[in-house]
Amino acid sequence: MTPLNRSNHPATIHPERVLQFGTGVLLRGLPDYLIHKANQQGIFNGSIVVVKSTGGATDEFAEQDGLYTVVSRGIQKGQTVDKHTVVSAISRVISAKEDWKAVLDIAKKPSLQVIISNTTEVGIQYVAESIFQNPPQSYPAKLTAFLYERFKNFGGGRSKGLVVIPTELITDNGLKLRDIVEKVAKHNELGKLFMKWLKYHVRFCNSLVDRIVPGKPDAETLLRKQEELGYEDKLLIMAEPYRLWAIEGDDRVKNVLTFAKADPSVVIDEDINFYRERKLRVLNGGHTISVPLAYLLGLETVNEMMLHPLMGRFVEEVITQEIVPTLPEWMIPEENPDAVREFAADVLDRFRNPYIEHLLLSITMQETSKMRARNLPTIQRFVEQQQQVPQRMVLGFAAYLRFMKAVRFEKGAYLGEAATPSGGIITYPIRDDYAEYFFNMWQKVDVHDAASVRNFVHAICDDSALWEMDLRPLSGFADAVAEQLNNLLTLGVEATIERQVATAESTTSGSGID
Repeated sequence: MTPLNRSNHPATIHPERVLQFGTGVLLRGLPDYLIHKANQQGIFNGSIVVVKSTGGATDEFAEQDGLYTVVSRGIQKGQTVDKHTVVSAISRVISAKEDWKAVLDIAKKPSLQVIISNTTEVGIQYVAESIFQNPPQSYPAKLTAFLYERFKNFGGGRSKGLVVIPTELITDNGLKLRDIVEKVAKHNELGKLFMKWLKYHVRFCNSLVDRIVPGKPDAETLLRKQEELGYEDKLLIMAEPYRLWAIEGDDRVKNVLTFAKADPSVVIDEDINFYRERKLRVLNGGHTISVPLAYLLGLETVNEMMLHPLMGRFVEEVITQEIVPTLPEWMIPEENPDAVREFAADVLDRFRNPYIEHLLLSITMQETSKMRARNLPTIQRFVEQQQQVPQRMVLGFAAYLRFMKAVRFEKGAYLGEAATPSGGIITYPIRDDYAEYFFNMWQKVDVHDAASVRNFVHAICDDSALWEMDLRPLSGFADAVAEQLNNLLTLGVEATIERQVATAESTTSGSGID
């Protein structure tokens, strides 16, 4: 089979305008893909030089002249999508470990405008080290060394400042990276003039990336796809159709990031909190409130959850009827008042994607912290708005408490048990920093005594240190959770969901809503 490269797939190499730290699939499946789209439309006309910060060879990129295929598969607006794009935005890949001088030489390029990174959340950490190592160890030190090289080469020229966009999944990633770079610069005594240039002419932008990019498919799927495409691609990656890259910036940033004009999924706004909050509450919160219930029902993947008649309905209703209405109106863009509902529809399509095997058990990692950050503020807002508790979120919270019921501690892990659809029992790990806390709390509970279950739930809900907020003002919440938890323990998961669905139907019917 013919290998993919620029000899058999000609593609223009544009001036190198972007430096990228990281070769990961998220960067290749979102920012690089979007820059390629802009180049194809004659908008940005810029190539990306990629720095491989970790060890390992860059041979695969060199062999394919930086080309690779993104296969987008999934559900979008209710329609099945299966298409591919050969991305040609990368000009070359350099190993920081093997050729740090070549990386620093890029700082001398007048065409350079943008720096992108995804070095994982751990990457944006301060390390007190010299930037004059070959190379520095941490990403912020590498970035500081690069910026200092550019400052020296262009004499601190204001027109040679850069736009820096970290895509690591932490809040205020741009602000945090800037603070660390300034700290590294001070540690290395780089001088007041550099600090001034850094402050006024290097723009660090907070950003939010949202696209599921599973990456390289299994060997069988890869071979089948390559036969379909007619060429060999060792760098081929899979991605869902949905994509969003929200970047916090003003007109100066917009003037530099012209690639944003090529795709509506690139949003440049002076405040991206709405996009972060929307994703946190609807997508992440939708996962967190639903997954323990689905797993206890005996399901394994998100797609299975959506195909199940009871769980599919539960997920859709908890998102559209209890989560979506709670996003503050002041956050929603005036030009698109339906932005949250449209996003919710996209989320449900994404959950139904049959091409992505998203394991429910993987999503349950650190469920307590996720519940605290993603769902409790939503529940609080719902109670304030509706003067009643959100019944579906109550069931989801009760299922989370049931999921956290460990039966034993073995080989360094707390283990829970759940029934399978065939009537068997499966054992699962509870990967949560609060696993021991819940294990000890459950030891005091008589699962056959409703009063004991109620006391357990009230004790959990009254623990303001655990939730970092006071749940007691949420009138009726603890009692409603206790009732559903008791149902899960006595009636079983499926019967409890059926009862909840019947109650919801009765409420809707009685309200006169059709």
